[in-house]
Amino acid sequence: MDEFTPTVGVSSTRPADMPEDHSALPVWNAENWFYEDWPVGQRIRSLRRTIGENDSHLFNTLVVDIHPYVQDQMFAEREGIFGRRLVAGAFVFSAGLGLVATNCVNAFSYGYDKLRFIKPVFIGDTIYTIRTNMEKTPRYKDLGLIRASYQVFKNEGELVLYCEHLQTVKYKNPADFAGKTEK
Repeated sequence: MDEFTPTVGVSSTRPADMPEDHSALPVWNAENWFYEDWPVGQRIRSLRRTIGENDSHLFNTLVVDIHPYVQDQMFAEREGIFGRRLVAGAFVFSAGLGLVATNCVNAFSYGYDKLRFIKPVFIGDTIYTIRTNMEKTPRYKDLGLIRASYQVFKNEGELVLYCEHLQTVKYKNPADFAGKTEK
């Protein structure tokens, strides 16, 4: 059993602009944890997702990625070094992080560090992600900075992507961090 208390689905927003009985329902895939609630060392694993032809094509169309390695089957088979089409790295990044993303109303993306595409992902591969909460630092008057690593794996555990996500997160009790922040 995990030593950390779950934060997903514990509580949610209660919007006043909908019927009260609807507002009282927990919001799926939403959190409202604060900086103080974020456990350093916690690890979670996502469900798996198989990347299909349509997923890859739709993403490439949306972002206008027409590189022959992701769009041209004949090129990929005859001239490409992998012998088949790749899934765009930007899609692997987006889908991989999306697999463990939640909708925390108190957290705001600050950026990504150390993004590396380690191995290729191909159409038909199945990916999953492990997120590890690495560290947290009081940063601003009302927000702390947290860092989590994301490891995206394909198929039976082959690491294909690594990055670290920085987020600012609201304090539950900002007064507890007075004089401890960097800015």
